[in-house]
Amino acid sequence: MGLLHIAAAGAIGYVLYRYIQKEKHSDHVAFAAGEGSGPVRNAGPEGMRSDPPQWDEIDQASDASFPASDPPAAGKFT
Repeated sequence: MGLLHIAAAGAIGYVLYRYIQKEKHSDHVAFAAGEGSGPVRNAGPEGMRSDPPQWDEIDQASDASFPASDPPAAGKFT
């Protein structure tokens, strides 16, 4: 009987794990409606779920360059 209890507990644990993993990856928090088809959203405020209070050319360049390691040059837009 002990082996059956362990197998049942393992099966329940696996089902819970798969359910939690599915729920975790089903909602892309930063994505606007219709943007959740891949791991990366389109650049710009139209790809975001919430509108930023301000958005300028530097913000656009930074968002478009993500996930690059170097941010855009600040003097480029002045």
